[in-house]
Amino acid sequence: MAAACLLVLSASPAYADATLLLGEPYGKFGSLTPTGHAAVYLSRICASSPTVLRRCQGGETGVVISRYHHVGGFDWLAVPLIPYLYAVESAADVPVSASKADVALLRDQYRQSQLREVAPNTESGELPRGNWFQLAGAAYDRKIFAFTVMTTPAQDDELIRTLNARENVDRFNFFFRNCADFARDLINEYFPGALRNNFVGDLGLTTPKQVAKSLVGFATRRSELGLASFVIPQVPGSRPASRDNRGVTEGLVKTKKWAIPLFITQPWLSAGFAASYLVTGRFNPDRHAVVSYEPADLERRATNLAAYEE
Repeated sequence: MAAACLLVLSASPAYADATLLLGEPYGKFGSLTPTGHAAVYLSRICASSPTVLRRCQGGETGVVISRYHHVGGFDWLAVPLIPYLYAVESAADVPVSASKADVALLRDQYRQSQLREVAPNTESGELPRGNWFQLAGAAYDRKIFAFTVMTTPAQDDELIRTLNARENVDRFNFFFRNCADFARDLINEYFPGALRNNFVGDLGLTTPKQVAKSLVGFATRRSELGLASFVIPQVPGSRPASRDNRGVTEGLVKTKKWAIPLFITQPWLSAGFAASYLVTGRFNPDRHAVVSYEPADLERRATNLAAYEE
């Protein structure tokens, strides 16, 4: 199926895409707040640096853009697709499996070579603090669902102008300006008003799962957007598998750490959250993204997409 997709793309020289990347939650933080992470991959847009965007040139694979917390004092950063996923420059260098130590080494090597502008060593020569590790090697920590819609050169150029002109200063706030808020707003730059929050199911927050659900719903009604989806598997290794993405009320009724105390102390509230999730919050990414793309598939696809110009 991946090969067939590439044949279709090669026949359409104006084709490029914006892809919402829905990353599953992982680790201790992911067990407490199982919302996961949202980022956007842009196949025709590349970067002169992690904070300056430009159009891609031949052979480049586009960038992943997301909002981060405490990384160089910036609001958003852009990293090429393969490094973002695997912390290496080429799909040929992606390991078949990786331990925690392997991942840490790959990330630091990429940081030293490409990200010292935003994540330099400390004055004593130690690793920087903060969440810089989220810039490289995302697929070692989590499975990622990808939901793609078509964009035009004019739309991409306008986004480049908009983000390059906007002040890029850390604005992260878990409740009001998180990674999902940024992904929603970026997609809405392409298609104004396309993505909306679920104020009932997510209690006013913006969650990655809701952004994905909203994009799928919008693009399903707009066949010209060519909605497509696929899965980027978590790289095997001595690390736990990531968990399912959940919205706010879904997390409150499905996550044992929250569901059991809530049911015991506030059963009617628990029932209300369950009803809210069943009515407004259900969305299963696995049912939409069934094709799995390995590193080489992604690199071929991204290179084909990014190579085209007007």
